[in-house]
Amino acid sequence: MIIGILKEPSFESRVSLLATESALLTKQGNEIWVESDAGSKAFCLDEDYIIAGATIKSRSDIFEGADIILGIHFSNIPESLRSKTLIGIYQPIYKPEHVQEWVQNENIVFSLDMLPRISRAQSMDVLSSQSNIAGYKAVLLAAGTYPRYFPMMMTAAGNVPPAKLLVLGAGVAGLQAVATARRLGAVVEVFDTRTAAREEVLSLGAKFIEVEGAADDKKAGGYAVDQSADFQQKQKEKIAESIKKADIVITTAQIFGKKAPILVTKEMIATMKPGSVIVDLAAATGGNTELTVDSQTIVWNHITIVGNSNLAATMPSDSSRAYGRNLLSFLKMIINKEGKLTIDLADEILKSACITYKGEIISLTIKNQIHGNTAKLHS
Repeated sequence: MIIGILKEPSFESRVSLLATESALLTKQGNEIWVESDAGSKAFCLDEDYIIAGATIKSRSDIFEGADIILGIHFSNIPESLRSKTLIGIYQPIYKPEHVQEWVQNENIVFSLDMLPRISRAQSMDVLSSQSNIAGYKAVLLAAGTYPRYFPMMMTAAGNVPPAKLLVLGAGVAGLQAVATARRLGAVVEVFDTRTAAREEVLSLGAKFIEVEGAADDKKAGGYAVDQSADFQQKQKEKIAESIKKADIVITTAQIFGKKAPILVTKEMIATMKPGSVIVDLAAATGGNTELTVDSQTIVWNHITIVGNSNLAATMPSDSSRAYGRNLLSFLKMIINKEGKLTIDLADEILKSACITYKGEIISLTIKNQIHGNTAKLHS
């Protein structure tokens, strides 16, 4: 089995597999082809891959000769690429324009952001591993931007109170943000519609803001769900009350397959103290604030608003290692001991992650989305 590792587009510093992880695949009898400089931004050089048993190849050679092609983003891929197995984080829900291309070219495409949130898939959960890093980095970014101390400081010049931090969304990123902020000495409050998050928040030493009447989220796979208008109004009031006191706000709330919910209005931001900071990790799907601009940092009314959903890429060595470990677990499911591709689409994990297979759309989520869009066009 020939596995190709592509160099990512210029905005991305991660790589699908570092040399250490690629070595594990070569030991299993696979041939690894790496595009030149694919890992350089993650501080993994071509020489490292060669020592690990890989071969440096051109991008065109990989497209032509590799059986499996690894690239985190679906970018700069030839439209003529046919009958290949592609694996990455392609976000087909938000970028459906690629799906028909994959169908027409009879490519087998796995998008790891579509993996089900079940215990058997935890070792492959790229969203969680990358969100963990993003939550950590969000707090460090906020601390570097905020013009005051995070911890309480007692000095000869007087005492400085600790920063007050509000986290909206207690998923993987949110909980890591809480833990990091607490280590830095901030006082932390957390809001989440999922009541199951309460105990985790309290165990980290933060205060949980609870709003009664949340919709059942047990079948949402760890994501937030749409809420009633009455709940949204109560939620808005609670968040507005907390934001007035907050120096830092970290927002992480997303709804699977939909635009991120607006939790922080322009009016709420106007009540924050000058110098306060908002870091919005949901920027790529619309953002949790009315003023978020994806991939930009803006200053409005003396409040800094950072829109960045790709913070994991700012720690490319560890994020690439975590992603690569997730990927190795996934590859075990589709490559047998003889080094042959064996895809069992009856398996829940593969059926969820597989977008297209030899000219057909496999993912029910994508299939339903496309049918829904078609129905809208004809209505």
